[in-house]
Amino acid sequence: MRDAPAGQPDISAGMVRLLAFACGLIVANLYYAQTLVGPISAATGLSPGAAGLIVTLTQAGYCLGLLFIVPLGDLLENRRLVVLALAASALALATAAATSSGAVFLAASLCIGLGSVAAQVLVPYAAHLSREETRGQVVGKVMSGLLIGIMLARPAASLVADHFAWQAIFVAGALAMAALALVLSRRLPRRMPAAPIAYLALLRSMVRLLAATPALRRRAFYQAGMFGAFSLFWTTVPMALAGPGLEVSQTGIAIFALVGMAGAVASPIAGRLADQGHTRVATAAALSLAVLAFILPLAISGGKVLTIGVLALASIILDMGVAANLVLGQRTIFALGAEVRSRLNGLYMALFFAGGALGSALGGWVFAAWGWRGVLVAGLCFPLASLGYFSLELLQSRTNLLKRTE
Repeated sequence: MRDAPAGQPDISAGMVRLLAFACGLIVANLYYAQTLVGPISAATGLSPGAAGLIVTLTQAGYCLGLLFIVPLGDLLENRRLVVLALAASALALATAAATSSGAVFLAASLCIGLGSVAAQVLVPYAAHLSREETRGQVVGKVMSGLLIGIMLARPAASLVADHFAWQAIFVAGALAMAALALVLSRRLPRRMPAAPIAYLALLRSMVRLLAATPALRRRAFYQAGMFGAFSLFWTTVPMALAGPGLEVSQTGIAIFALVGMAGAVASPIAGRLADQGHTRVATAAALSLAVLAFILPLAISGGKVLTIGVLALASIILDMGVAANLVLGQRTIFALGAEVRSRLNGLYMALFFAGGALGSALGGWVFAAWGWRGVLVAGLCFPLASLGYFSLELLQSRTNLLKRTE
């Protein structure tokens, strides 16, 4: 199957909803353990020093999958690749729920990350099924589902662990992946890449793609700053909410995280703007929203209610900016060629995920050393760096245009 031609029917609304739901359900697997590190480490005998590996190995597995599994979408039949990855995820989640060994749990965490890249096979798959003139909107709607999955995973894990054992969320995840694999094996159209190449040649081509594709490097840098800010904020805001002065309960923190989901509405809006040729303006708006999200709580302070209200508003604004810029980036790189789309997506996701890892790592350290205001200042630096680079690119393009018209 090639991209849908202009004269052919576009991807159906039902298929878009299915892909959005699937991406959200899959990517949630990456975040269940983040709020459960304490009970998991106690149950599996992991030392406090090793407990951090629970999250680190899941993210490392995801990064490895982005680089070595997602590109297979340009080589192997896509439906089969997705179903196999979901089966592996189900097995890894079931193993994590059943084991009492720290070493086995850590190995399962790595495999959960690897299998969860099925979501990033489905995103370019959705782009393949859509027509050029609606591709941004389709990708935006699918990414809305993915982002909602990210935002729901942590509060869902906390609420389930409060009412049941921590293992329950992993059992539920395993059952969900098995059911999803069955549904997608029956519903997804078959897609075989038009010109598959050998796997090693595929990997070597990724280095050449990165070197030869300035749009990929540019969009990855923008989103690395945005995702770094997103990860830093959501890693530390639960600690700020639970700390002295605010003292929000775990249920209250879960509700706060649910409020942030409203930011996902920006994804289809950004996709529609990109389809209409407004990518540059939309990018400036998205980066500016992330800057505003950190300036607001720095500038406005007061009592408990006002502080929580400002933080909730900042979380929505930040999530809107991150969601919009992510879709704008994918819309840009997906227009570079159907035959390399999975490789481009893998590179894009891996590069900006590194920014997210940096944000997560800095968050706890900055919070411990300089408190919540220090976190806000550090978080502000991430989107400012992206906005600064964007401004330089814009200035350079205008300079080049003036030179050509002279």
